[in-house]
Amino acid sequence: MEQLSGAQMVIRALQDEGVKHIYGYPGGALLHIYDALFQQEEVQHVLVRHEQAATHMADAYARATGKAGVALVTSGPGATNAITGIATAYMDSIPMVVITGQVMSFLIGEDAFQETDMIGVSRPVVKHSFSVQNPEDIPSIIKKAFHIAESGRPGPVVVDIPKDMTNPTDRFNYEYPKSIKLRSYNPVSRGHSGQIKKAIDMVLGAKRPVIYAGGGVIMGDASAELTELAKLLNAPVTNTLMGLGGYPGTDRQFIGMLGMHGSYEANMAMHHADLILAVGARFDDRVTNGVDKFCPTAKIIHVDIDPASISKTIQADVPIVGPAKHVLQEMIELVKGSKKQPGKESIDSWWQQIEEWRGRHGGRFRTDDSELMKPQQVIEMLSKVTKGDAYVCSDVGQHQMFAAQYYKFNKPNRWINSGGLGTMGFGLPAAMGVKMNFPDEEVVCVTGEGSIQMNIQELSTISQYDIPVKVICLNNQSLGMVRQWQDMNYESRHSQSYMKSLPDFVKLVEAYGHVGMKVEKYEDLEAAMTEAFSLKDRMVFMDIAVDPFEHVYPMQVPRGSMRDMWLSKTERT
Repeated sequence: MEQLSGAQMVIRALQDEGVKHIYGYPGGALLHIYDALFQQEEVQHVLVRHEQAATHMADAYARATGKAGVALVTSGPGATNAITGIATAYMDSIPMVVITGQVMSFLIGEDAFQETDMIGVSRPVVKHSFSVQNPEDIPSIIKKAFHIAESGRPGPVVVDIPKDMTNPTDRFNYEYPKSIKLRSYNPVSRGHSGQIKKAIDMVLGAKRPVIYAGGGVIMGDASAELTELAKLLNAPVTNTLMGLGGYPGTDRQFIGMLGMHGSYEANMAMHHADLILAVGARFDDRVTNGVDKFCPTAKIIHVDIDPASISKTIQADVPIVGPAKHVLQEMIELVKGSKKQPGKESIDSWWQQIEEWRGRHGGRFRTDDSELMKPQQVIEMLSKVTKGDAYVCSDVGQHQMFAAQYYKFNKPNRWINSGGLGTMGFGLPAAMGVKMNFPDEEVVCVTGEGSIQMNIQELSTISQYDIPVKVICLNNQSLGMVRQWQDMNYESRHSQSYMKSLPDFVKLVEAYGHVGMKVEKYEDLEAAMTEAFSLKDRMVFMDIAVDPFEHVYPMQVPRGSMRDMWLSKTERT
């Protein structure tokens, strides 16, 4: 049997797991592992400029592929710098393995240099964590980490490795397990057939059904099944922010995103539905608004891989614990084999009502006579220039909502954004992680002048590895979503929401060796954006001046029902 050091075992285990890229930043506790990394070529390491960026790159890789991304960070501040990225993945159920260096085992608890209790610090934001106590356990621990991260409800797993566990002079037998069985961890592999049959009986009897699909459909590789079931039922489909692309965004049956900034027709349909089929969604506060007023006439069928998510916020009439793909497959077979079919007359009447709502608002926004561009216009142009087929990675704020509303995603895994945690600084490293793994695809970062500065140092990483992402910066010279709330709730007292002394982004990106463009007029936008995307092998940063006073609408009235929305600055339902 092959004899390897603990450090070599870490790298060999990643090779055996099929990992091609890891994202990280070296430090003293990791130097044995980095030396083992240097002595092989199969796993490529990407040197970021901040550990948070490493976790976001790994996270975005996972969102785009469904496979766990890997980050490698050193002890102490290296590990704590990664916490925001770990929490981002945890909140959105993204599979990730984060390997953290630790001080030598005999120094743990002694307040040694760069010692941090990473297991304790990360515990609230990980699916599981491991501390290596014996080098011989490294192969099985790495295998367990990937198994836990990717199965059931996905999530991040931390593997904390003391430096003496990787000593290059100590050799041990290496064998990577072919499979792993954990006595205390057995996620379900299929839903309860009786519950699924009960659910389909209810669906086929519904007069005003809505399919409400979340990120679990995408991470569960169930988009094709969701689309087939919706077509069989002729039911309207709404997606959460994390579920966009899980159903084709340009299809007639798609009624838009729901929730706080959801479409008028989606929120109205949810409120008036008599049945909601929720798949891979967790009824979070950005969807439900006031839970006591949520969908008052609807029966709830809730499908989720995580039993803890069902009836956590909204009581389910028919709970189904199981993987979205298998549950939807069984539902499709039941619908096809049933003598009972959806009532055509009632469904047609339901669609008439939805089309009326769609015609009343339909994602409209107002332009005026000023020369100020609207951010919505920029996103619509982005969709046009990329033919709606780009990987769109977004930061967090107004630009994120505009991208979600106005870029129509027809494929899963194309919309890459931080939903649950709302992490500013996510977009640029996320775009880098996607582009490195899909070099022939268009990959875009939609950001604002606030978010982009959170991890702007990664422009250096882009230079080192030649990652030709495109950045669309909607520059409104303010923290736009903060200012919108201040306009709406604080009588426009703009406390610390204006961004003063902004850099010249064009000169800044040029200093890193990239292409910078500044666009101030809408009539110049299409030509500039077309040129930007024609530069296939260059990173291009488009600094686009947009109306600083524009708000994101619709916007739900806090603690109201789903139908309670502001439609503009002066118009409310």
